[in-house]
Amino acid sequence: MLLCDFHIHTTHSDGSVELDKVIDLYGQAGFDAIAITDHVVNGDTSLGKLAHRFRYSVRADSFDDYIGHVRSEAGRAWEKYEMLVIPGIEISKNYLSAEKSAHIILLDIKEFIPACMDYKEIFLEARTQGATIIACHPHHMSDMSPDTLFLWKNREKYARYIDAWEIANRDDVFNVISLKKYPYIANSDFHKPRHLYSWKTLLNCEKNTESIKQCIKHNRGVAITLLRNEEA
Repeated sequence: MLLCDFHIHTTHSDGSVELDKVIDLYGQAGFDAIAITDHVVNGDTSLGKLAHRFRYSVRADSFDDYIGHVRSEAGRAWEKYEMLVIPGIEISKNYLSAEKSAHIILLDIKEFIPACMDYKEIFLEARTQGATIIACHPHHMSDMSPDTLFLWKNREKYARYIDAWEIANRDDVFNVISLKKYPYIANSDFHKPRHLYSWKTLLNCEKNTESIKQCIKHNRGVAITLLRNEEA
């Protein structure tokens, strides 16, 4: 089983840890596969404009540098730790209303996708790029983070486009995902070093990007585990 975390932020958006240090933290903890998924925030709201102003978002003009840096560190991660690193982003549609807000991880992305696009346009463009689509923290969270409920509230319309839903995020478990029998994974939503110790995904597949994407999509050989400090 591969120990995985597919929801990780760095200083390329609102994370507190630089990318190279994130790679070393996960590599030394014995992870097999991770994804770097810094935020791409919609710039058409006051919240989004603030994120762009304070550089808490990957932008069209910084995307190539971001992906290039992730791929460079992916090479080092494989050589030093035999850890696979997948480039990704987190499309972050932030509104004052939780029922209008949604966050979407896109794994193995190749070209920039703006968060201000319509949901269906985002999903179809991600499909064109061969990216895996994951609904992030789709239900109510226990901490002070703003809830992002749009995809869950509109699941009848959008579930067909989503490859997997986060059934666990950091310290939260969303049992509604299992009740609907949706494909699932678990992630840390890493922003700070202490977030390493949180819910994670175990995958029974080969350690390469395509095998991992297919395992997530078909949701066979998938389990979740809570990583604790003494286990790392």
